[in-house]
Amino acid sequence: MDSSSRIKRYHVFTSFHGPDVRKGFLSHLHAHFASKGITTFKDQEIERGHTIKPELVQAIRESRISIVVLSKKYSSSSWCLDELVEIFNCKQDQEQTVMSIFYEVDPTDVRKQRGDFGSAFKKTCRGKSKEVKQRWSKALTDVANIAGEDSLRWGNEADMIQKIATDVSNILNLIRSWVFEEMGVFLEPSVNSLLQELRLESDDVKMIGIRRCPRVSKTTVARALYNQLSSSFSLRCFMGNLKGSCKIDDYDSKLSLQNQLLSKIFNQRDVRVHHLGAIKEWLHDQRVLIILDDVDDLEQLKTLAKELSWFGSGSRIIVTTEKKKILKAHGINHIYPVSRIEAIWNTVCSREAVLIS
Repeated sequence: MDSSSRIKRYHVFTSFHGPDVRKGFLSHLHAHFASKGITTFKDQEIERGHTIKPELVQAIRESRISIVVLSKKYSSSSWCLDELVEIFNCKQDQEQTVMSIFYEVDPTDVRKQRGDFGSAFKKTCRGKSKEVKQRWSKALTDVANIAGEDSLRWGNEADMIQKIATDVSNILNLIRSWVFEEMGVFLEPSVNSLLQELRLESDDVKMIGIRRCPRVSKTTVARALYNQLSSSFSLRCFMGNLKGSCKIDDYDSKLSLQNQLLSKIFNQRDVRVHHLGAIKEWLHDQRVLIILDDVDDLEQLKTLAKELSWFGSGSRIIVTTEKKKILKAHGINHIYPVSRIEAIWNTVCSREAVLIS
């Protein structure tokens, strides 16, 4: 397998039937993932049809974990079934981790393609070749044989979602442990270079930016840096995957974002603030480490880190983004050069290493 096929841009790919779960269950699950710094592939911009798109095939291959949300109408979509086949191809070829969630559907109905789930499957199979039917049926049987969470056995959906997010985080931590043990020598130059720019010995408050690298996620270096620095700060926070996670268009949405940040920093559930001066009020005399990952809106930055005076002496704020203009507009002049990340990535690929995003 060539090194380019090993690139992992996403932590999680979710396969699901949109009308069943997208606005409810899945949106809450993705929000929990984001709060834990878990990046998920978002498919909203891809037009769905009868044939799985190349972009989705690539996204599946570039994910470390695939989560299959099996709902009542999952088998009514040939698109979903093709996704499922591709997921198991990746499981076999790349040893990708596959997790199953049975959402208001009996796992046995999925395994044996019976009941309403089976009836929907039979309709989808009409006009298909015997080979296609067999591939789909085997994939459904295989995914149902994976021990997963069954919503019908949970009295509280919020608890189930929290359990799933924690399980995914634990799996990724195991992968990270192995990757960083194997990859430490390659990440070290990039992390050390950033550490020099951060000048931890200084009591000044500093903000630096990390821009997107074409071939490796900026989150890679940011996470490595966070792991390296965490022990040096009693108060720290990694705000993961901010891109598209929230729209900052009114006072309440800004309050909500500040609530999230303070809840993470103080490790308290649902910290409540009632005015937009709360971050400065709470943190102006605290030395904090904050990483704001994948910022795509200047208002996010203004809401979470408007001024250096909001934070105590020695604080470090790191912002990752695809948009240099956001960093410039916010007055962040310390921008980590993507060429350094690219150079390290080339070294990694030449050794056929696996780099976690």
